[in-house]
Amino acid sequence: MMNLFDLDGKTAIITGGAGILGQGFCQLLAEYGANVAIVDIDLDMAEKVAEKISKNIPAKKLLPLACDISDYESINNMLGKVIDRFNAVHILHNNAATKTEDYESFFESFEDYKIETWREVMRVNIDGMFLTSQVVGKKMIEQECGGSIINTASIYGVVGPDHRIYNDSEYLGVSINTPAVYSTSKAAVIGFTKHMATYWARHNIRVNALTPGGIESGQNQNFKNNYSDRVPLGRMGKINELDGALLYLASDASSYVTGQNIIVDGGLTCW
Repeated sequence: MMNLFDLDGKTAIITGGAGILGQGFCQLLAEYGANVAIVDIDLDMAEKVAEKISKNIPAKKLLPLACDISDYESINNMLGKVIDRFNAVHILHNNAATKTEDYESFFESFEDYKIETWREVMRVNIDGMFLTSQVVGKKMIEQECGGSIINTASIYGVVGPDHRIYNDSEYLGVSINTPAVYSTSKAAVIGFTKHMATYWARHNIRVNALTPGGIESGQNQNFKNNYSDRVPLGRMGKINELDGALLYLASDASSYVTGQNIIVDGGLTCW
């Protein structure tokens, strides 16, 4: 069974690789033997993640790269560098998403939400996933060795948020909610996943979604308490609690799994 989780000889591309979740995802797949392209809009942050991981992983297995996933040419250039370094790509984790740089606009009420903010979020969360999958998936087809694509979704792409938990809640000092654009984009991720799973099955490219519940990442205590009260396990998730599901989907342990949405939420969506 241990061999099923071995990623030695495989190459993974992780978008949003310098983000809160992405850093741990990059380290996880590298620890299990994969060559890892740490892809992020911020090259400096990607390089810092690579430097941190290289304390325990050979640096030659890590490749920090800058990429704007909403730009086709940027993705093509990124993939070219991955192929030049590692010769092939076997795993794509579409993990990048955005809250935009203006948190106040991102968390604006629905009635006053700006279409420009809506389009900016969709450009990354959906357009970026489409373009990256198109470019990398085409390469996987050319290689004729199959592959695994994992798309990060959210529980709010599955169920609607309980808006009561946001009373007196903050994220990095800003009053928060779950905006409609976030729920809509993450629901689209799940639909996209199912479509691509059936479309690319003939090429042995598996496509699955990884859906986190609420993960502790800078929310204030009031939000943590409110959210935890809604979860059967009675708490928010920890960043590393997504690792097992990601490794499963990336590895041969899930060789007969495609088109699925693996939900890691402490039981929130059970009730």
